[in-house]
Amino acid sequence: MNASSPAPAPTQASTATLYGGVTNRRVTVRDLAAAKQRGEKWSMLTAYDALTGGVFDEAGIPVLLVGDSAGNCHLGYETTVPVTMDQMVMLSAAVVRGTKRAMVVADMPFGSYQESPAQAMHNAARLMKEAGVGAVKLEGGERSARSIELLVEAGIPVMAHIGLTPQSVHAFGGYPVQGRGDEAAHQLLRDAKAVQQAGAFSVVLEAVPAELAKQVTEELAIATVGIGAGVDTDAQVLVWTDMAGMTAGRVPKFVKQYANLRAVLGDAAREFAAEVSAGSFPAPEHTFK
Repeated sequence: MNASSPAPAPTQASTATLYGGVTNRRVTVRDLAAAKQRGEKWSMLTAYDALTGGVFDEAGIPVLLVGDSAGNCHLGYETTVPVTMDQMVMLSAAVVRGTKRAMVVADMPFGSYQESPAQAMHNAARLMKEAGVGAVKLEGGERSARSIELLVEAGIPVMAHIGLTPQSVHAFGGYPVQGRGDEAAHQLLRDAKAVQQAGAFSVVLEAVPAELAKQVTEELAIATVGIGAGVDTDAQVLVWTDMAGMTAGRVPKFVKQYANLRAVLGDAAREFAAEVSAGSFPAPEHTFK
């Protein structure tokens, strides 16, 4: 097909899929539920600003997570714990402004929902009203079920997060795999079913043995989103700076780096600096007369 040829009309099959199907509106929880029913796997990436959010939106990523992982990869914190509600509102609003199609999900940071369901309601409403996100995400299974239930009753879609929950890093003593052993596996299954019962539309399974994640996925009617949970979850999520090779040093075992943007950006910066030092930039074509 040449540049002047009209684009082919979408088929019924393509309009029913997440990739290339939803073009005139945002992806919704109903689209994700339908994908689960037909067995379509989907991807989610983190985004923290309008620029990268727009790139991923144009690439067709159906769900973007404004993660409190911004604390680690953008704000210079060692953990996600210091991230504030004001920071999450600002970052989430930027991603919403930079996108047109993707569902934007915002993390509720540490201390914004653990006190009570009423506190969770207040802060989730801020993300919906001030940032314009389509859903919120919070950590915890059975312990967070009442808060999830209240938010869903109020019309706020909730993505749950169980397994390794990074906001509990100090309680875990690090970032260990969760769900190993019979007792831990049973608790993870209880957590998964509790958030489903509370009304969550999906649940992130982080750092969970693959067979256990497969079992959870088969037993739940809602979508599971894996990160370090094997190939059998309904969806996969990665932190974009890990995925694109911007992260310095060691990355988690479950990360695949699809590019080396840190090297590309570093090379560009060094070339710019060398040309400035040599007096070759700006050249005549970059200069006004």
